[in-house]
Amino acid sequence: MIHGNTTGIRESVLQELERLLDTQFERDQFLPDRLLNLLVRYTDMINREMLVYLDRDGYVLEIAIGSISSISLPELHLRRNIDRLAGFRCIHTHPGGDARLSQVDLQALRLLRFDSMCAAGVRDGICTGISAAFLGEMEYDNFSIVLKGPVKPGRIPQQLWLKEIDLAEERVRKVIEEGGIVENVEKVMLISTDSETSLEELASLAETAGAMVITRVLQNRQKPDPATYIGSGKAEELSLACQALEIDLAIVDDELTGAQQRNLENALNVRVIDRTTLILGIFAQRAQSAEGKLQVELAQMKYRLPRLAGQGTALSRLGGGIGTRGPGETQLEVDRRRIRKRIDDLEGELKDLQRQRQLRRARREKQGQTTVALVGYTNAGKSTLLNALSGSDVLVEDKLFATLDPVVRQVALPENRSCLVVDTVGFIRKLPHPLVQAFRSTLEEAVFADLLVIVSDASSPEYAAQRATVFQVLNELGAADRPILEVMNKVDQIRPDAVFDPPDALLISAREGRGLDALKARISNTIGNLRRPVELLVPYAKGSALSLIHKQGQVLSEEYTDEGTKVTCLLDETTAQRVKAML
Repeated sequence: MIHGNTTGIRESVLQELERLLDTQFERDQFLPDRLLNLLVRYTDMINREMLVYLDRDGYVLEIAIGSISSISLPELHLRRNIDRLAGFRCIHTHPGGDARLSQVDLQALRLLRFDSMCAAGVRDGICTGISAAFLGEMEYDNFSIVLKGPVKPGRIPQQLWLKEIDLAEERVRKVIEEGGIVENVEKVMLISTDSETSLEELASLAETAGAMVITRVLQNRQKPDPATYIGSGKAEELSLACQALEIDLAIVDDELTGAQQRNLENALNVRVIDRTTLILGIFAQRAQSAEGKLQVELAQMKYRLPRLAGQGTALSRLGGGIGTRGPGETQLEVDRRRIRKRIDDLEGELKDLQRQRQLRRARREKQGQTTVALVGYTNAGKSTLLNALSGSDVLVEDKLFATLDPVVRQVALPENRSCLVVDTVGFIRKLPHPLVQAFRSTLEEAVFADLLVIVSDASSPEYAAQRATVFQVLNELGAADRPILEVMNKVDQIRPDAVFDPPDALLISAREGRGLDALKARISNTIGNLRRPVELLVPYAKGSALSLIHKQGQVLSEEYTDEGTKVTCLLDETTAQRVKAML
């Protein structure tokens, strides 16, 4: 059986892949040339990742289609012994051409203890390189990683890499004997009634939170079951799967009611959280500034408040006792009162911080600085673009919500112009409403920016839906009327003949620096076009105002009169207000 995402693949191709199962390749080669050639050919044919398990005798045990993050890893029944290496290596392809191993790959290697994790980059039907990783010595209660490559096809040190498996086996045996293994990665099951696309995004969120996706369940339902979300029959079926796969946590792709969560936990016998809780957890991990932490806590409090009811008998204990008048407050009422009090305190602190942000914004406007906000879907490459434009070193990770707190950097533009570029938190489908409300003060950087640069991931097959989500969130924030410039990032990972909407969007690669000069020129021209014609009478004693007009604006005409210099010029709103204040 071929595992993973087989939708849309011809039956003849699937039958060819089936014939690979139990095929024996050269056992003295780490990655046999014949197998590599087949993986490259099928990857190019279906434009999806290919994954195989190859045992130490050279037999193909399993085949799957899709990334490690998006397929069920059918490995438990294949294990020789959970106290040793798995006995087979996981070999998979990267259709984008990047032969490097991702953090998800390395996390899977640690958790599932493969003999090795191997990746082959594939682009345009050609293998671009091969990398391999092996378990190393214990460091900080976890296995370190021994990385090899990338190397070119035909240059794989087959015997040396096979020897690394023996060395890794010995390291694991030694650690097991000394009792030094600490498992701290949660094995999760993903459950959705939406779509494969939504499930794929949920998998990325789970990986960002540090979990390991073991299996995914997509159930086609017209609407979620009001009691268990997936129905009692399906819940019973998944309970057996959770037990067989040793699942620690089930993550549901929608917002659950308190009753649904409680019923589903009782049915599955594992902890259950929903998409909103997962996103709030990621934000809590990644918030760095005091404001960001306050915003996350506020969102968590608002989310918890309506879900207190029915969370067990502990919440219904009485707070009164002998000698009191009446039973007093129940524990539920006490918890509600405390949460409401904390919400009021947090909102007060955030209002103070919001006033400080407004003062900083007013100071920038007074200094005549133009603000450009980078907005877009999460992981579209906004932070990488900010670094490329400004030469800064903002944290860049291939994870969702790598940036939470707004980062401002000065960027020089053509025609002696400059602007402040703001990197904002990324948007996402099903963005929890409490989160939008809590982060409103941070997102105001986009609302009050002079220009919005909407960054889309051109390499994502879902870029159109992601772009629509961005505009939807901007509309909710009241920022849809701002001047907009659209760019398609990551064009180094797409085919040259790709077509995008809108057709005038700039094609760039922030990682490679491609198209950045054109982007700066477009930003400079757009800022220049934001100027409006203004007529002013500048007294001769106010020469500094006239100097500012010449420096920041475009003078159309000057006429010297008895009262002063009559000037017709083009000024942006910020400079115009500054000049009027000086006059």
